[in-house]
Amino acid sequence: MTDLPPDLPRLRTLETWLSLALAEVRQAIAHAEQREKERQRGIEARPPAPDWLLELGLNRDSPPVQVHVGGCWNSGKRVRGVAREDALRALADGVRACSACRPDTELGYLDG
Repeated sequence: MTDLPPDLPRLRTLETWLSLALAEVRQAIAHAEQREKERQRGIEARPPAPDWLLELGLNRDSPPVQVHVGGCWNSGKRVRGVAREDALRALADGVRACSACRPDTELGYLDG
């Protein structure tokens, strides 16, 4: 057991300090729980990942570079989600299919 002071004034001071420290800990726990709830709510509210990605060129006027399956590890940073029809149209217009995720195979697209 810890060595506590023998006299009442110091014991009361210690009690007060411990009460304040406990209140701070409880407040920190409440803030941490609130942050966790907000993080979880953000995860649940996140829109689903797109099924198809169109990788864009280096600037606004550049044509698209590649078509990817959604979640492809090889997609660059300049991608936007597109509908299945848009992905098929891009492949038909000559946009290259990613060699890692093979969206042309997933889409059932045959050259020609």
